[in-house]
Amino acid sequence: MASYQIDEIDQKILSFLVKNARMPFLEIARECGVSGAAIHQRVKKMENLGIITGSRLLVKPQTLGLNVCAFIGVSLSSANAYTDVISALRKIQEVVECHFITGQYTLMLKIYCFDHEHLMEIIINTIQNIPGIEKTETWISLDQSIERQVWVKEYDYNPKEKN
Repeated sequence: MASYQIDEIDQKILSFLVKNARMPFLEIARECGVSGAAIHQRVKKMENLGIITGSRLLVKPQTLGLNVCAFIGVSLSSANAYTDVISALRKIQEVVECHFITGQYTLMLKIYCFDHEHLMEIIINTIQNIPGIEKTETWISLDQSIERQVWVKEYDYNPKEKN
């Protein structure tokens, strides 16, 4: 990837888009004191460099009846099982995140289920049946107190002060 130095305008663009990916470029341009075309070019450049990897529509799981959020620590039977286990986990729609972690477990999964019975079914009959998984430990989330996108430093950018 080419070297690209993110400046204050890029930071401000990112801070607006992280808060609202649908914010019009012209509104961002007014806030940054540059043209709409400049915002479009900068966003396109950040997309091409992989800084911005897309935008998403967020759906509250509870509105779909997915009322149980759980985290599952997974230990593998051997290090070479990693690739096959990840391939199998990708096929389980309830798994929404999978992290390779340090510590007691190899993987940390985040899953959404309809209820505790559904959770038990996924753990016992699906996840624990994947070859290469040695053991699991489950934590059920009682509440999600913070939900946000990656933190982007906000600048008090005033282009008139730069002259």
